Amino acid sequence: MGDVGALLAGFETALQPQYLLFAVIGVLLGTAVGVLPGIGPAMTLALLLPLTYSLDPTAAFIMFAGIYYGGMYGGSTTSILLNTPGESASIITALEGNKMAKAGRGAAALATAALGSFVAGTIATVALSLVAPTVAKLAVQLGPPDYVALAVLAFLTVAAMLGSSPARGISSLALGLFISVIGTDSLTGQQRFTLGLPTLGDGIDIVIVAVGFFAVGEALHVASRLRRGPIPLVPITGKWFTKQDFRRSWKPWLRGTVIGFPIGTIPAGGAELGTFLSYATERKLSQHKEQFGHGAIEGVAGPEAANNASAAGVLVPLLTLGLPTGATAAIMLAAFQSYGIQPGPTLFTEQSDLVWALIASLYIGNVLLLVLNLPLVGVWVKVLRLPRPYLYAGILTFAALGVYAVGASVEDLVLLFILGGIGWAMRSFGFPVAPAIVGLILGPIAEEQLRRTLAISQGDPTALVTSPFAAVVYCLVVVAFVGSQWLKRRQARLDAAVFAVAQASTTPGGPTAPVDDSRLASTARASSKEDGQ
Repeated sequence: MGDVGALLAGFETALQPQYLLFAVIGVLLGTAVGVLPGIGPAMTLALLLPLTYSLDPTAAFIMFAGIYYGGMYGGSTTSILLNTPGESASIITALEGNKMAKAGRGAAALATAALGSFVAGTIATVALSLVAPTVAKLAVQLGPPDYVALAVLAFLTVAAMLGSSPARGISSLALGLFISVIGTDSLTGQQRFTLGLPTLGDGIDIVIVAVGFFAVGEALHVASRLRRGPIPLVPITGKWFTKQDFRRSWKPWLRGTVIGFPIGTIPAGGAELGTFLSYATERKLSQHKEQFGHGAIEGVAGPEAANNASAAGVLVPLLTLGLPTGATAAIMLAAFQSYGIQPGPTLFTEQSDLVWALIASLYIGNVLLLVLNLPLVGVWVKVLRLPRPYLYAGILTFAALGVYAVGASVEDLVLLFILGGIGWAMRSFGFPVAPAIVGLILGPIAEEQLRRTLAISQGDPTALVTSPFAAVVYCLVVVAFVGSQWLKRRQARLDAAVFAVAQASTTPGGPTAPVDDSRLASTARASSKEDGQ
């Protein structure tokens, strides 16, 4: 009952007028940025992260929760109307939802995506409220060797499962770990890899890296791919939601939630894995199999529910263990650290008021998304019609202003665009960005726990594996590697099936959207973003 009382106290905080206003602002900002073509939840959070720095922690994280869920919702609008998935988790939504829009059922596609997001988000947030405190109580008993093992698990699974190959994922992870050690060593006081530059003496701020890699790098990458021609929007037509649509959608919503939430809690499980598994499940169970590839509403309802349930699932390891399971969670961890708060087992005791207000705001954000965004879909369509030069120039300007506002340093701006160029090059050559961010954030934590373990054991390296929990985790690392290869083969087969369905249903003139169906399968394999989880 203590957790229920804490949740009610969280609602009491989150429903205060000033905090409710921040939740509304967060939802609107998150949706407005997330609806832009090619921009996923991770980039949305990175771009808007500097906005929260002038707020008190409770207001900042309530606003951040709204941005998080708003960014998830905005991606579905882009996928349905523009056939441009802002992240790999929205690929299936783009395939089936855009076909529905072209068939005159765009309104129904948007409605089932919004309602599915609401249902899945609410159920998954309830599961978060129940599971997270229990996991936190168990995690209090973990020692330094256990945290080293968890960090290794996060490093290797993120590197192995994200991106087109494990080698590229590990290379990206190594880059993040390298950036994390730049600066002054807190134990010895020695400067590491600073090149004698005073700017690097305190290290590189995580905000600069996050905004550079995600906002600047992604904006440059998307702008280079979508730089020509007008954005071919499909008009919103048809009835919003009929009884038949509801009968065909409610079971996929529930199945998608059941699939998405546990996958979101797994390191590097990835929301895209949940959406593809949900899509495969709906194809097998649907009574309208002939409509798949031509605009089956189940193909929108299930994956969108899985996507949003995964978004709540990623908060379980983030809040209880301090482990991000993907790019979006890594940005959220950076937000906590910017306020001097380290998520982990003690978060629910030391920052109880804050964490329960955050969880309560997730419920509120879900309701606000449903209430505000369906009536405002016409506004988001107008946002999509912004001229591309203004759009991407605005993103870069906004990112620069946000970073400059944090430190008021010209050197930070130079670092921002250097890192943005690196992020653009990584995307262009198929290197995932998420492992670099995870390595950057978890690197110092892993280093500190490793030093602590060796200090306690007087330099005995076997102390790293003698803990029963650590031994189990290292066994899971081996299982994760074997499982990741199996999942990649399974996803490759599913990609091929999706590709075949898309090819069979493509008109002779070909799709008119900037990301056509023939690229969806390759995008699923190569995308480095979650999300979102």
